[in-house]
Amino acid sequence: MNLAALPSVEKLSQRLAQQSQLPKSLVTGFIKRQLSPFRERLMAGEELTREEIESGITDALETFESSRLQPVLNGTGILIHTNLGRAPLGHRAAQAVYDVATNYCNLEIDLTTGKRGKRGAFLEEALAILVDAEAATVVNNCAASLVLTLRALIAEGKNEVIVSRGELVEIGGGFRIPDILETSGAKLVEVGATNKTHLRDYEQAITDRTALILKVHRSNFFLGGFTGEPELEELFDLAKTHHIPLVEDLGSGALMNTDQLAPIEHEPRPQEQLGKGIELVLFSGDKLLGGPQAGIIAGRADLVEKIKREPFYRAVRPDKMILTALQEVVIDYLTIKDDPTRIDLVPVLQMLNESPEDLRRKAADLQQRISEPSEIVETTGATGGGTMPKSQFPSVAVRTAKKPDLPHLFTRVEDDQHHIDPRTLRQPERE
Repeated sequence: MNLAALPSVEKLSQRLAQQSQLPKSLVTGFIKRQLSPFRERLMAGEELTREEIESGITDALETFESSRLQPVLNGTGILIHTNLGRAPLGHRAAQAVYDVATNYCNLEIDLTTGKRGKRGAFLEEALAILVDAEAATVVNNCAASLVLTLRALIAEGKNEVIVSRGELVEIGGGFRIPDILETSGAKLVEVGATNKTHLRDYEQAITDRTALILKVHRSNFFLGGFTGEPELEELFDLAKTHHIPLVEDLGSGALMNTDQLAPIEHEPRPQEQLGKGIELVLFSGDKLLGGPQAGIIAGRADLVEKIKREPFYRAVRPDKMILTALQEVVIDYLTIKDDPTRIDLVPVLQMLNESPEDLRRKAADLQQRISEPSEIVETTGATGGGTMPKSQFPSVAVRTAKKPDLPHLFTRVEDDQHHIDPRTLRQPERE
């Protein structure tokens, strides 16, 4: 046992703190934590030199420091890249978050009366107007919106939720719809087959214990071939006849006609589904909507109010910064509704709508900025983020054998060649 190989914490932290952008106290604490396993290895009889220990701690500190959340360059051509933070916020929404975060705000104060106000009142009203719903509310993510909705709409002795087998999807992180139902206290009732579910399957499954019918949009995979499902209008009539709610988890949150923005298929919008008879829609804020992470619930006013009375609602409600970001994104959408030329307000929409001419121009500009030998090639982009799995659209990329020396640049590698798609490189990054 050679514990003399352990370096001095003070001397090592003094040296590494000079090489780091982190506070010295954080560096010192990190070193102490890293020394513990080295001490155990030495006590177990392993032969280690001081140089090996210091080198291991230095490498670990570099890895730790790089894990700090920070901007990166997305050259992959994937618009909603989950590993890279999903959809970027527009400048106006980001500035609004900065203003609210660095000041006091009217989170729960009515500025006209000076009395206590309702949290998120403006956002809820604006959201309801945007998606043509009676009411809307917001929680911290889409999975939470589903758990909360189920908890609010089931009751003892009436907790069965009917779902088509073809919609029992697995979302990010390994979470599955059956697991989410179990967490909420609901009992899953599967109907139909994987590829086909008929109206009669739903009808035969309804009992006096049925709480609701749940539709789950297959946003992260698709079924092809011999498939079929009832029309939403038929399902609504069935649910209405039996006085049970019809709820749909849309996931992706497309608020505009995707097929008009790019040469891709149409993604169902919340306002469309509500118009077809869905009584509650649930969707994400940080996917095709292009806002912050949030789960949005919109539809019948009495059901939304019941959801907000559920005690679990307080545990998943968003903070002032999420509310601010989302309210500004909603305003951006309403502005675009008035003036379609303002699509630049929402980055994910602008990137999806980028013209081939603009992409080639940006690719040529990017090519001039990198020193490596390169060429401009035709390629394809994707929406990503568990949305529209069939959708790939034409794009261009700068192709090079060696990754350019740009900080934190992520590329798409094909046949050992780096492809940098300017579609997903934000404008400040190209300047």
